[in-house]
Amino acid sequence: MALQNIPMDTGLGGDDDDFDIEVDAMDPSLPEGRYLDRELSWLAFNQRVLELAEDPTIPELERANFLAIFASNLDEFFMVRVAGLKRRILTGLAVPTNVGRAPSDVLGDISLKAHELQERHARAWRTLVSPALGEAGIGVVNWSDLDAADRERLDVYFADQLFPILMPLAVDPAHPFPYISGLSINLAIRIRNSKTGRQEFARLKVPQMLPRFIRVDRSESLRNARFISLEEVIANHLDDLFPGMEILEHHVFRVTRNEDVEVEEDESENLIQALERELLRRRFGPPIRLEVSEDMDPVTLGLLVRELDITEQEIYRLPAPLDLGGLFSLGGVDRPDLRFPKRLPTTALALQPSEANGKVDFFDVISRGDVLLHHPYESFATSVQEFLEQAAADPHVLAIKQTLYRTSGDSPIVEALIQAAEAGKQVLALVEIKARFDEQANITWARKLEKAGVHVVYGLVGLKTHCKLAHVIRAENGRLQSYSHIGTGNYNPKTSRIYEDFGLLTADAQVGKDLTRLFNELSGYAIEKKFKRLLVAPLHLRKGLLKHIDTERRNALEGKPSGIRIKVNSIVDEAIIDALYRASNAGVPVEVWVRGICSLTPGVPGLSENIRVRSILGRFLEHSRIFAFENDGDPHTFIGSADMMHRNLDRRVEALVRLVEPAHLQEIHEIFDLAMDPGTSAWNLGPDGVWTRHSLDAEGAPLVDLQDKLMQQITTRRRPRTRR
Repeated sequence: MALQNIPMDTGLGGDDDDFDIEVDAMDPSLPEGRYLDRELSWLAFNQRVLELAEDPTIPELERANFLAIFASNLDEFFMVRVAGLKRRILTGLAVPTNVGRAPSDVLGDISLKAHELQERHARAWRTLVSPALGEAGIGVVNWSDLDAADRERLDVYFADQLFPILMPLAVDPAHPFPYISGLSINLAIRIRNSKTGRQEFARLKVPQMLPRFIRVDRSESLRNARFISLEEVIANHLDDLFPGMEILEHHVFRVTRNEDVEVEEDESENLIQALERELLRRRFGPPIRLEVSEDMDPVTLGLLVRELDITEQEIYRLPAPLDLGGLFSLGGVDRPDLRFPKRLPTTALALQPSEANGKVDFFDVISRGDVLLHHPYESFATSVQEFLEQAAADPHVLAIKQTLYRTSGDSPIVEALIQAAEAGKQVLALVEIKARFDEQANITWARKLEKAGVHVVYGLVGLKTHCKLAHVIRAENGRLQSYSHIGTGNYNPKTSRIYEDFGLLTADAQVGKDLTRLFNELSGYAIEKKFKRLLVAPLHLRKGLLKHIDTERRNALEGKPSGIRIKVNSIVDEAIIDALYRASNAGVPVEVWVRGICSLTPGVPGLSENIRVRSILGRFLEHSRIFAFENDGDPHTFIGSADMMHRNLDRRVEALVRLVEPAHLQEIHEIFDLAMDPGTSAWNLGPDGVWTRHSLDAEGAPLVDLQDKLMQQITTRRRPRTRR
């Protein structure tokens, strides 16, 4: 995998005279039925998350966390994907899906699978995770499990902390059925007036600002703790809320609404104002899922169905407690023995001080060679964050340009940009305020940056800016020097601790020129036709990747070394998949490492027998994107922000950067070797579209955990000794 005589111009810009691959249409020479449905593939991904919760070898609180992740994932899937599918059906705009099926049929398939998975999810909690937690001393109990002392304490809690903020809403001719906010937990209550004998209905919303599960006892013991759901405490105090009434029935329900935001962009309109208007409208999207406790009586259910205008297919009857996303609130339990072993990220070798308490000059280090970062094994705080903080404080730095897609609420990255602007530097922040479910937070940051004097722009009309770029311009010896960071993940210090990502710090002049051109395009009116070391969407990325894939195909046909390795979150794009099928048919070994959706079908004779697809899930969320091509012994390897989906290739600004240091290429190569090794725990995708987990060897011993292995390797790296 050694590289020699690396050309800096990859030939993947706007000069496509030698490029004759059709990129806009699917290949008619390939058989029909070669794609897997993207929505069902996503549900298969969430099933893999659920399988982690079901795994008895994983610590108990981590299993509860995976149950919560499953629930949170499914909520977003309904709010966005199912909602969008239903909207297109209702408006008559539906077109066949990627597998050629009618959207109404796919919606039916989704419903069947989602019902199956939600029931399995509830069963995993009741029969597997909750009992395991109980054996470890962490109990989630029912009211009937409590003794008199427990109930007395909760009576006081209800009176002091809950009763004053609860708002029971009657439903009668004078009080119409109330608006039910999306994802809120609610009690549907049927009561009888003791004076008139008349039956009434009321809705009570469980406060969302309080912890979902509250501590039952006051014990300070770290070994044992009992919790009860907030709605169960409320349900057992309804007599206090409805004095003089007879409580006939009470049941828990939850509504999921269409919360996908679609902003019709107009160059003459203020984008922030348009988005804020749409965010307000999001709250009142139509219901698309109704979750109810399995014992809900027909009268109450009938009322909810009528008022919410929901179909039978959209009703999910589940055992209590609903919304196991609330298990995130168990995160405060101080039981390290029930969690993954704590591992602290190390500082990247190149950025470690040579002396104790010494300070690293990032500009000096980066000027001596590219630095490849691998988070969370290597610290984000002592690399990317420190780089930007040094740039903000350095008097020789004249300008900083950065993209911000998602960041944390107390972002030191944003604070560094503000400090730089206040110090008189030129600072440009491209804030993507259309980042789904982070829109309001990004609007808030954008306004704070503007007040500090940062030049804030919102990218190009009709495109989301998803690339992860930082560009620093510094005056050195009478000339300007560029220092850049190109990453696969967001500039978010919090998620950097749990998201696996790569980043490149470089002083390469060509990368600097590329980023200068790209930022000019994003902030002004420049239309750049060519980049040297970057592949940029939407103009060049698809064509560049297809050209690389086709080069591997031709090399294989000519008997030259060939191979393709791709790591992505999702692969859906038909043109990319068809190109991989053609490469496979030519004999190119293709390895795809995917976390989520995969519409590619591997291992099919005559179509994809040379393609292997694996998925790895664990304590960290695999988030990096890698594209590696053997290229007849002169490997071309890229990292960046783009998945192989239509939106990334056609409707987003994305950027990949080519790695050129032999050591970096070797590191990527070795990580892929480990990920694809049969001795590594993973899920394999079969030609039937079914994912199969392989976590034990033939003797029943656990296979290698890739993330644990990498953690051990990276944290034990040592600087090579210098000869004297």
